[in-house]
Amino acid sequence: MNKEIIKFIRESYNMTQRDFAKIVSCSFSLIALVELGKRRVTSNLESKIKVAFDLDDQQLQSIASLVSEFSKGIPPFM
Repeated sequence: MNKEIIKFIRESYNMTQRDFAKIVSCSFSLIALVELGKRRVTSNLESKIKVAFDLDDQQLQSIASLVSEFSKGIPPFM
């Protein structure tokens, strides 16, 4: 799990960083720092996110694939 995946999950639920932190049971500052790339995603944080949003490894892999595709950009319409 990385900062892009966390931001994708948070924004998919239309949550602020504060709301997301409350659901995950961590500090708002941790989420903000992770999304800025100043803190890494620990296994503990990943575990809390998986529990809070009822995600398994396969679902996380699907999200990671989506995030990867989005980061490549959307081709122009023809």
